[in-house]
Amino acid sequence: MSDVFEAAAVALRQAYTGGAIAPLRHYLEPTDAAGAYAVQEINTRFWEGEGRRIVGRKAGLTAKAVQVQLGVDQPDFGVLFDDMRVADGGALDAASCIQAKAEAEIAFVLAADLPSVETTAEQVAAAVATVHAAIEIVDSRIADWKISFADTVADNGSSAFFVLADEGLALDGVDLVGAVMTMTVNNEVASVGVGAAALGNPLNAAAWLARTLAERGEPLKAGDILLAGAFGAMGAPKSGGVVRANVAGVGSCSFTFGGAQ
Repeated sequence: MSDVFEAAAVALRQAYTGGAIAPLRHYLEPTDAAGAYAVQEINTRFWEGEGRRIVGRKAGLTAKAVQVQLGVDQPDFGVLFDDMRVADGGALDAASCIQAKAEAEIAFVLAADLPSVETTAEQVAAAVATVHAAIEIVDSRIADWKISFADTVADNGSSAFFVLADEGLALDGVDLVGAVMTMTVNNEVASVGVGAAALGNPLNAAAWLARTLAERGEPLKAGDILLAGAFGAMGAPKSGGVVRANVAGVGSCSFTFGGAQ
């Protein structure tokens, strides 16, 4: 079976430069979480060996509607590497993406480790240094986004790039549940949402992530960036367009899609 997982990992890596591939049915059953994370882990270790540095994690599938769509009852996660970060107000070369979409959310930067398999939302809150408005640029290596749960997990949570607002806030007094998000593309509203979309509270999504990673022996650590899940629907960036996310009470961030990085 390990040979099958290795083959799936190679196929996904090659898709980054060769273009989107068919769903991974030849390698994984659609709901095979263990197999999919094994494939993700193979590529994570490969990329680390190539010199990429892990700076955090992202939680995905935090909206119940999306879980129902993919036939699962849990979120998923992916790895954030240092070279995935786009500067707030910076540019992302469209040629570095296959079929990019953008999601507005918030990010936590941790001030303390979260090693417990029983981490609570309250413990996450106590460990947070700052909270930031964020944009995740998701991009599937699976053609036409025809993904199952296993496809997106194996494909590093369908992640590609992310933007964090330069200015972060202390968590005290921030209404994460009721925070209203508006994402625009070229000043036109592309998505709206609210913090409760992320498992009822972004801190719940972060606590799930902390517990899950602790169980895997890869606990979150001080300094890690945590993307806590989308507040609303994905929007498609336009070539040359500016994507901006505003999260009320938290802040805003943006990037231009199409220019060289």
